[in-house]
Amino acid sequence: MKGMEKRDLLSMSDISPRELLDTIKLIGEIKAHPERYRGRLDGKIMVMIFEKPSTRTRVSFESAIIQLGGHAINISRNTSQLERGETVADSAKVLERYASAIVARVNFHETLVELAANSRVPVINGLSDREHPCQIISDLFTIHEVAGTFKGVKVAYVGDGNNVCNSLLLGCAMAGVSLAVSSPDGYLPEKGIVDRAKKIAKSGGAKIEVGSDPLHAAKDADFIYTDVWISMGQEDDEDKRMDAFQDYQVNGKLLGKAGKDVKVMHCLPAHRGLEITGEVLDGESSIVWDQAENRLHAQKAILLNLLL
Repeated sequence: MKGMEKRDLLSMSDISPRELLDTIKLIGEIKAHPERYRGRLDGKIMVMIFEKPSTRTRVSFESAIIQLGGHAINISRNTSQLERGETVADSAKVLERYASAIVARVNFHETLVELAANSRVPVINGLSDREHPCQIISDLFTIHEVAGTFKGVKVAYVGDGNNVCNSLLLGCAMAGVSLAVSSPDGYLPEKGIVDRAKKIAKSGGAKIEVGSDPLHAAKDADFIYTDVWISMGQEDDEDKRMDAFQDYQVNGKLLGKAGKDVKVMHCLPAHRGLEITGEVLDGESSIVWDQAENRLHAQKAILLNLLL
């Protein structure tokens, strides 16, 4: 991500496979030696716009820029002039005069695209309805941290083919990690993203599979990844989704189909007893808390890449 006048991170597609691997290496260096990076973003200001609730993304980004010597300003849509009708484009043109970067969590991906098109400072996707690239950059670091390599690694994603799944498809393909996605019919990931991931995977030796059988997806997996069945904004479909996802719980039975040393991942927040059992979430196979911690180190790497 370095070497450009202005770069945005709206999608995993905004970085190359080489840049992804370099970023993962940088995350490891930051985690091992955080003191070496203190003050690197002295005087930088990051504005965050959140249209949806956030714990990990907001706090990890705020902590990241503060620990790097910069400052964070958080605004929600309903406390800004966006709530009173100011256009996204006009807000971007103002905020770029105050800030070094804009992080936005939005209802619709098109909002990010409009922000980026009207801002001369980097715009970072803190989650949209289409992708969650910051999450997956961090998660790929976690996978590499645990496995020590990407070569020969298989990840099984079980659950909703949502924004996290879309970014995971692209990220795994770019890193050369094989990925088997299992989602109920009607909740599969976006076809265009699946096709793009399969094309990328061909050059990296990874295998991308998408189907509806969670036991097949989990077979011989090194990592099993899941997310909530009902994402923010989908509450009206709760009953329908609860019925559709009943067989997609990450539990002891599913882990039994995977490799003997399988690790379990969840981007959180988790709904215990739904997409994952409490026994698995708190069990020896779970790496979700390390996964959550790594968001901090990953956000530092992303900010350094985009702002220096």
